[in-house]
Amino acid sequence: MLKILVRWFLLASALLLVTQLYPAVEVRSFGSALVAALVLGLLNAVVRPVLVVLTLPVTVITLGLFLFVINALMFYFAASLLEGLQVPTFTAALIGSLIYSLCGVVIDAALEALFERR
Repeated sequence: MLKILVRWFLLASALLLVTQLYPAVEVRSFGSALVAALVLGLLNAVVRPVLVVLTLPVTVITLGLFLFVINALMFYFAASLLEGLQVPTFTAALIGSLIYSLCGVVIDAALEALFERR
């Protein structure tokens, strides 16, 4: 449970980092970032697998590059649902989702090292 909460707070912080690295993505506050991280997590857990299966032929043809488009769509959709997260264009969603995904990979690796079971 502690690992989930730490991951949630770190991903919200990563969303704030995205706004610093790429100013086209805007987050109003840390509370908005927490809600956005939660919504992004839920969308990635529920909607993303369905989209991956439905777009499998396109993903295979593009050698997996279409997964970046799916990530950007999830990012853009989350921004359209929330008032505290502003993403003006699909290009901004693509770049923002790439930065956010890279931060997520680093966070997951760090948490695995920190919370590894012996």
